[in-house]
Amino acid sequence: PDPSSTHGKMPSHQWPEAWASLQKTVVTLCLLCSTSLSPTRGQARIPLETVKLWADTFGRDLYDTVTKYSGSLLLQKKYKDVEPSLKIKEVDGLELVRKFSEDMETMLRRKVAAVQNLVEAAEEADLNHEFNESLVFNYYNSVLINEKDAGGAYVELGAEFVLEANAHFSNLLVNTSLSSAQLPTNVYNKDPDILNGIYMSEALNPVFVENFQRDPTLTWQYFGSSTGFFRIYPGIKWTPDENGVIAFDCRSRGWYIQAATSPKDIVIVMDTSGSMKGLRMAIAKHTVSTILDTLGENDFVNIISYNDYVHYIEPCFKGILVQADRDNREHFKQLVDKLMVKGVGVVGRALSEAFQILQQFQEAGQGSLCNQAIMLITDGAVEDHRPVLEKYNWPHRKVRLFTYLIGKEVSFADRLKWIACNNKGYYTQISTLADAQENVMEYLHVLSRPMVINHDHDITWTEAYMDSKAQSMALLTTVAMPVFSKKNETRSHGILLGVVGSDVALRELMKLAPQYKVSPDQAPRYPLTPSIPVFLARGARLCLFEYRSYLPRGS
Repeated sequence: PDPSSTHGKMPSHQWPEAWASLQKTVVTLCLLCSTSLSPTRGQARIPLETVKLWADTFGRDLYDTVTKYSGSLLLQKKYKDVEPSLKIKEVDGLELVRKFSEDMETMLRRKVAAVQNLVEAAEEADLNHEFNESLVFNYYNSVLINEKDAGGAYVELGAEFVLEANAHFSNLLVNTSLSSAQLPTNVYNKDPDILNGIYMSEALNPVFVENFQRDPTLTWQYFGSSTGFFRIYPGIKWTPDENGVIAFDCRSRGWYIQAATSPKDIVIVMDTSGSMKGLRMAIAKHTVSTILDTLGENDFVNIISYNDYVHYIEPCFKGILVQADRDNREHFKQLVDKLMVKGVGVVGRALSEAFQILQQFQEAGQGSLCNQAIMLITDGAVEDHRPVLEKYNWPHRKVRLFTYLIGKEVSFADRLKWIACNNKGYYTQISTLADAQENVMEYLHVLSRPMVINHDHDITWTEAYMDSKAQSMALLTTVAMPVFSKKNETRSHGILLGVVGSDVALRELMKLAPQYKVSPDQAPRYPLTPSIPVFLARGARLCLFEYRSYLPRGS
């Protein structure tokens, strides 16, 4: 024991005495254990009365030592002093759980209200904003703020931005008076669409601050634009990776995708014929990987490759769709990387197979039971696809068909455009690796149009995930809502402006259900139990789910 420890009540000068007493007791115990064994040849048997005497002696010594140095007598005295004022109160478990749920629902409704305030402010700001092609506007760029050139002057878009450490935001340097705008490297920070969007979204700054003042438990609030910029409050400085690249794109985050689109069934049909060799195959693989990144837990997917034959890249998934969770997405990416090119591309059979999977799942009431789409990735199509489309998709066109022309050749562009346009889809050409991210995102806008036209402001809650912004082990869930254009001239077109969201730290929820109230016997041993019930409000309903912590018991 450490004599300087402050956890015990024993004065430090008594430690040697206590240690000597414990040693005596241990020696007695060892003698008792060693001499009470069955006698070997030539040894006398110890009388039972002697063993009992030893046991009594050991018991008294152990009791005296523990009583003297544990402070138990003092504890009993203190208990006796307050015993008259103590009473046993029976707790109604059902009422306790009901109270927890009501407190959690109240808290989460405040989060939803904050997001709704942002939606209203963003739509109103867009309604009052006139697009200006030649707009010049200096904003706080998260990467450039506080950066200076060789002459000591602030760089363009990098004005002085006060940052202070804030314990509520994991001690990150933040500005709780203003937001800042982050853009991925592949988005030009002075593009007219970007400048107009950032200028319009300046109206969110006072709403961010008001929300935080009204509810100090709020963490990050943000607006992810469909054009690619990400306005985050409180404002922070964003640091590029070791290669100077900002890879974060808000449009590929789960909260954005889930709020911007409805659940979907996707079959990716990938050309692996001989003409796809070299750079074309690299671009095609990157395109598939980017599509997978746009899928979430509510989506279902499979990937078919074709040349002379039709191949499921994962034979175990033949004829079915699987949930697009993280494990399945990563598994598909690994399999796509291993694909090789050979033979001649016969896309008709591959499309037929894709349509059949989607049709069977729809009829069986499986999958997302919502949007269905086929993603055709190829460098050209020479076949006549009309028979396949007439058989499986016309006249109702329940399955959207998106076509991605790989490479710089345009000789097949008209045919692929025709396929997409006649099946409620979208055509795009991807000539370089850098084109993939921006062009793949277009399909999300198409799938979101029905929801946008109907102005369905559905509230979306994500599954729990680790906080990447704070670089901590904090578990978060995000509440998000889509933002639509309300202008009369674009209302019928279904234009999605972006998604607003706010993070909710699960530790804030757990404060409303203290461990000592839920399970007193486990509180000292399991500071964070492996399975914790958490209540989330989805609209007017209250849903109970369990999130699994990543901490082992006793950690």
